[in-house]
Amino acid sequence: MEQLDQVAAILAMTMGAAWASGINLYAAILVLGLMGSTGNVDLPPGLEILSDPLVLFAAGAMYCVEFFADKIPGVDTGWDMMHTFVRIPAGAMMAMGAVGEVDPVVGLAAGIMGGGLAATTHAAKTGSRAIINTSPEPFTNWTASVAEDVAVVAGLWTALNHPVLFLVLMVLFIVLMIWMLPKLWRGIKRVVAKLRSLFGGKEVPPEPEPVVPASVTAEAVDPEPKEPPDKSAGASSGDTAAR
Repeated sequence: MEQLDQVAAILAMTMGAAWASGINLYAAILVLGLMGSTGNVDLPPGLEILSDPLVLFAAGAMYCVEFFADKIPGVDTGWDMMHTFVRIPAGAMMAMGAVGEVDPVVGLAAGIMGGGLAATTHAAKTGSRAIINTSPEPFTNWTASVAEDVAVVAGLWTALNHPVLFLVLMVLFIVLMIWMLPKLWRGIKRVVAKLRSLFGGKEVPPEPEPVVPASVTAEAVDPEPKEPPDKSAGASSGDTAAR
């Protein structure tokens, strides 16, 4: 039983670090680094560097920048797009560091899973923010940003103190993302189409009209039916000629 608890704790630490990195990398580094430096948690050897004062200072400075950039409509989307190349690799590296000194194969597997999970959370955050930015008021951006920071802190605390509960919630989160990501993608496509129309983008050409036969067109131009020839007039003229 003790061995199962240890495996659950390592798995929760691995997935928790990757999950949080996809939402807010600098907040994740600060939470793990501060908890490790204060002795509240024993970080694995691969993550002990997070408790270094220089790393904490750099993460704190970048968190302050992201704190304000994440609450400005439009700026938050640009910030998220730039961090596509930061959060996903960092999530994979933190997942590899969380498994500790084990077989390199296990570390590589943890990095692959961690990178995929970080990419999922990053895509969910970026997509939802792009849709939220369609609203003119900034309060939804502030609410979403604060909620994301709270989720990172609460999620990492749960992963470190209640690993089994965190793993159950993680499975539910993955199921929710499978259902939600296609909807977010359709929403992003609508937002992009709207932006292209606003900024004079190339409009989609209209569908070609169906070809109408010439006979149908002539009938449409001359809808009045033609009167049949007068047979009586023809018969009377024939009698006259015979006489």
